Amino acid sequence: MKKLSILDKLLFIINSLLAALLLFSYLGYYISPNTYSLFSFLSLVIPFLIIVNFLFIIYWILKFKKQFLLSTLILLIGFQYITKFYSFSEKKVLLTNDVKIMSYNVRMFNLYNWIDKKDIDKKIYDFINEKSPDILCIQEFHPSKKLDLKYPYSYVKIRTNQNNFGHAIFSKYKIINSGSLNFSNSTNNAIFIDLIKEKDTIRVYNVHLESLKINPEKEILTQQNSEKLKIRVENAFKKQANQASLILQHQEKSKYKSIICGDFNNNAFSWVYHTLKGEKNDAFEIAGKGFGNTYGNKFSFRIDFILTDKNIEVNNYRTYPVKYSDHFPIMARINFKQTDKIQ
Repeated sequence: MKKLSILDKLLFIINSLLAALLLFSYLGYYISPNTYSLFSFLSLVIPFLIIVNFLFIIYWILKFKKQFLLSTLILLIGFQYITKFYSFSEKKVLLTNDVKIMSYNVRMFNLYNWIDKKDIDKKIYDFINEKSPDILCIQEFHPSKKLDLKYPYSYVKIRTNQNNFGHAIFSKYKIINSGSLNFSNSTNNAIFIDLIKEKDTIRVYNVHLESLKINPEKEILTQQNSEKLKIRVENAFKKQANQASLILQHQEKSKYKSIICGDFNNNAFSWVYHTLKGEKNDAFEIAGKGFGNTYGNKFSFRIDFILTDKNIEVNNYRTYPVKYSDHFPIMARINFKQTDKIQ
């Protein structure tokens, strides 16, 4: 520190505080919000902290200062978080027996004209039909719009409430069982189907966890509003934790290979993500590219996921930046067993 200028000393103090905060925030992955919610709040800012610490590394290296070692060490300790934040290369393997699975929060097909454009519902249908996923999981599904989705099998669960929306799973494969987990005290939910593909029976969960109801682009923070926001988000964290535990308990009773996909309303650094992922693969980490952001405009986050059992191979993953909802659709190509490649 003696050889640093006053400005660099000040920057290193800030660097040290942000590095310590990043290290501390790693704990949010392992500590339930029902135990201590502070870590859940910190997990929300991990992407920002990773970027800032990386910028400090560059700054100190350009100045030939050993202070770069601090942020470097902290990032190495949390290296697993880097792969959740950014994927460097896309895996692109096309097999004859691939199954395309898509997850899409359609925001009720723009029923209330949040997007000021015509025929958003038709554009969503056209997009889905063009990509033609074999399994389609839709969150915030609204039955009032005329369907034009070409699937022989489906399971739709509409919650009886003021908004009259719910969730749906469409499948090109025969559905032999289906059900709803019916989250208590929530308009959100999780549904599931068991489908048959050749000799395999696969369970697919379509999940929509409790919303944190944070809009960083519109939220005006005063002292009073900040306290209300804290209480609201803390309650949502706890609801998410209970919902994730319910899904996990339900999944453990199944003897089939399973896939969990949907809108988690939380990022890949959270306890609920860690709980639902378990030993599963995150399709983005295995086969995606870039940041994989699925929600937001100025402030973007990856809060939509496709998680597959270890014995299900992920061959490709895509995020489609089509602005027909407040979420982007995601799709993975998966394979249950090795088959011949497309010629």
